[in-house]
Amino acid sequence: MRILIALDATPPCAAIIHEAALRPWPSGSTFFLLHVLDPFRFVKAPISLQRAKDAAHSVLKNLTKSLSDAGWETETDVVLGHPRRAIGDSAASWKADLVMVGSNALNLVTRLLLGSTAQSVLRRATCSVEIVRPLPNEGKALSTEGMKILIATDGSEYSGRALRSVANRPWPKNSEVKVISVPESFVPATVFPYFESTEIEKLNTSALKAAEEFVDAGVRILANLDAKVSSETPFPLNSPERVIVKEAQRWGAQMIVLGSHGRRGFDRLTMGSVSEHVAFHAHCSVEVIRGQNEAKRKKEGEIQ
Repeated sequence: MRILIALDATPPCAAIIHEAALRPWPSGSTFFLLHVLDPFRFVKAPISLQRAKDAAHSVLKNLTKSLSDAGWETETDVVLGHPRRAIGDSAASWKADLVMVGSNALNLVTRLLLGSTAQSVLRRATCSVEIVRPLPNEGKALSTEGMKILIATDGSEYSGRALRSVANRPWPKNSEVKVISVPESFVPATVFPYFESTEIEKLNTSALKAAEEFVDAGVRILANLDAKVSSETPFPLNSPERVIVKEAQRWGAQMIVLGSHGRRGFDRLTMGSVSEHVAFHAHCSVEVIRGQNEAKRKKEGEIQ
């Protein structure tokens, strides 16, 4: 597996590296630590640009230690360009399977800037993207308590990719995985009075049955996973994306995994998609699965 970690080369970014180093990854995985330096800020001070680039190289080199100590091959690079485009371009040229982008809450301006970059990466990248939110003292618990991973499925092909991605990767011992599907409930009769109450009841019953079938199929995909697997169909008191975020917080999930598209046909460039809402409103890390690069390399025989 090829994991690109996009970093802003400031002290808080060390938490992302620490998070990555603590997780188990498939054998033979490699890491690429990337910092994108916007040259526009240095138009009137080109000498400072070189100093900034050298400093970023130094920071990235120091950050490789925890990954190297964990036994992972790691490379670094500092590229010039706008982060919102350059990260996706670098991921594509390096044939990354996963891009990890940090998210923190230092202040309002920082949140807006990071959100803008992360949102662009989430929309533009051709591979899977994880918005990383390390939890306090999470590292100490991983080795003993494992991780709590919530997978949201709507029965689509893209949800299937997300489930298979989790099924085919190693996770810390004692991890728990919960598969959920939010039934697409029909609107109350007071909104559309020309529907009989019995018709609405049948539609909602059908939606619940479909959601139950989706989670059952998900559990079967995870049958050989070395983790405790459970499932649930939360009552849809709100939109699916809001229910997913709320359920993740209620259950204490440390990661949410979901597909990049769904049965409603959201494109990755669509504003307000389910995956985008979850990625930017969840309390924990969120991984949006595409899996195109890995599948393509398997087909070309680059990986087994």
